[in-house]
Amino acid sequence: MSQVPAANRTLDVLLLLARSASPIPARTIGRELEIPKSSLYHLLAAMQSKGFVTPITGGDPENSQSENALWGLGVSAFEVGTAYMRHEPLESRARPILVKLMKSVAGIAPLVGHLGILRGSDTYYLLKESTGGPITVISEIGVRLPASLTASGRAMLSYHSPAQVRALFPNTQAFINRTGKGPQSPVELKTLLAKERKQGFSIESGLVTPEHSSVAAAVFDHLGEPVAAINLVYRDVTIDDSNQQTLIEAVQDSARDLSKRLGGRLPIGSKDER
Repeated sequence: MSQVPAANRTLDVLLLLARSASPIPARTIGRELEIPKSSLYHLLAAMQSKGFVTPITGGDPENSQSENALWGLGVSAFEVGTAYMRHEPLESRARPILVKLMKSVAGIAPLVGHLGILRGSDTYYLLKESTGGPITVISEIGVRLPASLTASGRAMLSYHSPAQVRALFPNTQAFINRTGKGPQSPVELKTLLAKERKQGFSIESGLVTPEHSSVAAAVFDHLGEPVAAINLVYRDVTIDDSNQQTLIEAVQDSARDLSKRLGGRLPIGSKDER
């Protein structure tokens, strides 16, 4: 018999929210897990203070203690999830694939390629390779950029559940505007992610750096969940439509290759499912 019921209840709440396709009312959490109402709100408040859960707009945003308030996973829960892959040799498996990618596109234009992961609502870059030539990007190793603006971030977000995306971007205040372009509301992001999931890749143009664009494709684990993304960044004046399509196909091929090396599989319904 466990001597730490509070810890067990905390983990039970996280697992319940993780398995749900949408945010859950507080009354449902209490009923499903048999947690008394008074204890439940103290538990949710403590978990919210650490970023593991968040009240979702659409329930009762004025009073998170209402039984009708909807709750979803918070940013800290997603950081724990992505940490799992960081403990695996993701970088060592990805590096030769990224190097091979850069060699395959070196004759097209000066390009920079990255391996990125999600850290909360940000894209975090683990690897960087370059073809050389005059191109300057701010997406260096260790840099964090808003996932809603980067092609890598949206390539991963497009395969997250609506509840997961809402937890990361619950309202307009969660969005950052760097260049005056890009989604600035949950509705705009939802529309863009649906389009990019359907096409199987993401593109951003001038959202992070003016006159620069990038293309990206997601990498998947054995559950079909997005755990990373591979991208290519270029100056707009160096790439025409034909070359852009070549870059898109190249990052898709590289992402599929890394997914296979990780023992991953593409999610059901994915355009690139083979």
